[in-house]
Amino acid sequence: MRSLRRMAHLALLCPLPKGVQSRLPAIKVKYLFLAWLGIFVGSWAIYMHYSSYSELCRGHVCQMIICDHYRRGIISGSSCQDLCEEGTLMLQHCLSSSPTHQVYSGVWKGKEVIIKCRIEEALRGDGGPDSAPRRQLALFDKPSRGTSMDEFREMLLSFLRSCLGEQPSLGSLVARIIALADVNQDGKVSLAEAKSVWALLQVNEFLLLVSLHEKEHTAKLLGFCGDLYVTERVSHGSLYRLELPGYLRPLVPSAVHAQLNQWLAPAWPRRARITIGLLEFVEEIFHGSYGSFFLCDSSPRHIGYNGKYDCKMADLESVATEMAVRGYLKGRRCEHNSDCTYGRDCTATCDKLVKQCNGDVVQPNLAKVCRLLQDYLLFGAPAELREDLERQLRTCMTLSGLASQMEVHHSLVLNNLKTLLWKKISDTKYS
Repeated sequence: MRSLRRMAHLALLCPLPKGVQSRLPAIKVKYLFLAWLGIFVGSWAIYMHYSSYSELCRGHVCQMIICDHYRRGIISGSSCQDLCEEGTLMLQHCLSSSPTHQVYSGVWKGKEVIIKCRIEEALRGDGGPDSAPRRQLALFDKPSRGTSMDEFREMLLSFLRSCLGEQPSLGSLVARIIALADVNQDGKVSLAEAKSVWALLQVNEFLLLVSLHEKEHTAKLLGFCGDLYVTERVSHGSLYRLELPGYLRPLVPSAVHAQLNQWLAPAWPRRARITIGLLEFVEEIFHGSYGSFFLCDSSPRHIGYNGKYDCKMADLESVATEMAVRGYLKGRRCEHNSDCTYGRDCTATCDKLVKQCNGDVVQPNLAKVCRLLQDYLLFGAPAELREDLERQLRTCMTLSGLASQMEVHHSLVLNNLKTLLWKKISDTKYS
């Protein structure tokens, strides 16, 4: 202890060298500036976080609206009692990116889940949380009192035709929706049950969850109450582990962000396994039982994976039915190709003679996914595989959405890429 005190005494009281003494004011100013800058940036980040949180996160409003409708007998659902009476379905952490589309992680009877609902009507008028009870009931106005089961079944079939097109298996989908609506399983659908499931079908993601319920790579629907619905939680909700909030992205160079994500990424064989699952999902929605679907926002934020590194689509809001995309593009006025875009990147060509959009999307799902996978998959790839993998990804990215290419060529490119990856990991623990 005496020697430690002696060293501290020398360090504090001994004079510094003259060169250091002459530079001390400059050093002090530099570090003072850096400290001030750090405090300023930190304070700004905290302010932006809390201001965006209060704007985006209105789960209490959503729950208030839903439970008010439930207690008045307007809506029903398999989750209503647990949400509004027993308190075993709880909203916990806000994941919302839009004030009208509420997304929360939560717990339902001890199991981690994702809870989603919309509150467009509640944000009208004065826009405050207290305006929520005055929400208009237009969302739950169909079917009307006195509608028979046959009429409701025909309503569903007509709606699904308009969304998915003429598909031979729509009858089985109608039967599944009716079974889903029959919460108490008494073989009948009450008016509240019918209103709830009809409102939910107006939500694109719910329609897709029901349509793709047999697919391995979509999150499972667990329950609903009115137009609030609950899905399984995907343990990794994005392809990349580091997702910066929007207000921080301008401050972090894209090269630094990409490098950090590469360092944090799973081992290459695990990324290959996730990729195989993603390719299988693209294959499943290309020509499924209920028509074709388009990825209209090929962002890594929508693609997740579970603890076993199986790909799971964490968010289906970016997926659109072929009917929806074609209906939007058909006859749309345009000057440039960019005017013919549905979502973020479902783009068709503009016929500049008649100034109208063509109905065919230029770039198919597979080409978009391969562009997304280029950085994700090539980083850390085995040396003996890299050249072949790079060549196949390049071929994949040049695919077009023309009908002449969409069948045989699309399937060939997809299967070649899957086979290349599977051969590399099939005899390892990663398979």
